[in-house]
Amino acid sequence: MAKIFVARSLPGDAIGRLRDAGHTVVVHPGKLPPTREEMLDGVADAEGLLSLLTDRVDGELLDSAPQLRAVANFAVGCDNIDLAAAAERGIPVGVAAHVLTDATADLTMALLLAAARNLPEGERDAREGRWETWEPEGWLGRELRGAKLLIVGRGRIGQAVAARAEPFGMQISFASRGDDLHAALAQADIVSLHCPLNEQTRHLIDASALEAMKPTALLINTTRGGVVDQEALIAALHAGTIGSAALDVTDPEPPPADDPIYDAPHCLIVPHIGSATATTRAAMANCAADNLLAALAGEAMPTPAPPPPSA
Repeated sequence: MAKIFVARSLPGDAIGRLRDAGHTVVVHPGKLPPTREEMLDGVADAEGLLSLLTDRVDGELLDSAPQLRAVANFAVGCDNIDLAAAAERGIPVGVAAHVLTDATADLTMALLLAAARNLPEGERDAREGRWETWEPEGWLGRELRGAKLLIVGRGRIGQAVAARAEPFGMQISFASRGDDLHAALAQADIVSLHCPLNEQTRHLIDASALEAMKPTALLINTTRGGVVDQEALIAALHAGTIGSAALDVTDPEPPPADDPIYDAPHCLIVPHIGSATATTRAAMANCAADNLLAALAGEAMPTPAPPPPSA
């Protein structure tokens, strides 16, 4: 049986399943991710690695784990893993595919509704004594019926967001690779990002993309912080180039306490909770366990990562 290093404690019974299969499972203790040194030590004699999106799995780490036979990522994405380096070493990589769709789509709609109706500002003003009376011009938000929603990315989550937005009477369109993104941005009232982070999508929403958007537009990001040029977004919010933003993800993540993103106007930020339901997080853990159990048994992973770009 194999030794498996798990980068943090996980919800549900996935770790128990790995142990029940006869594997030795070592779980990094504590709330925070392992340091680089702790990661290198943890995988030194491991045959399996269950990593989180906070863990960098690159050539150096893989070389420090000569017995490693499988990596399972506790995430639907794998931008924290050097897939080419893993492929060169014959190490399969799995992801928690398909199980995050509903939770992330739900959170996207929660952010959309909260930002569209100025809920954070209203809640703050109520608590801090600025709610003096019913105000006919106070805390005005936007109507969703008839609003044009642009979904960037045609994957499962983007499609699930569209299914949730349609009953609100929104006009829905999609943009993906090969489309004229700036032309689509110019027509949208609300833009929701659902593309993976890779070399092609890093800073996809940059200063020029923000300039193409309506000055009243709402930008929602529930994918990865690096898809947006955060410095350009901060500048655009201060300048009124766009109307508002709602972010489940940032770059870096989390931002330091003095990061200017916290001072950007009309910017709702939550701590990367797109998949944060008990059901979904347990399903993610079981998906990772399934991938490890299969690979360590010499079988194909049920939900492998996509091939590296060069493959």
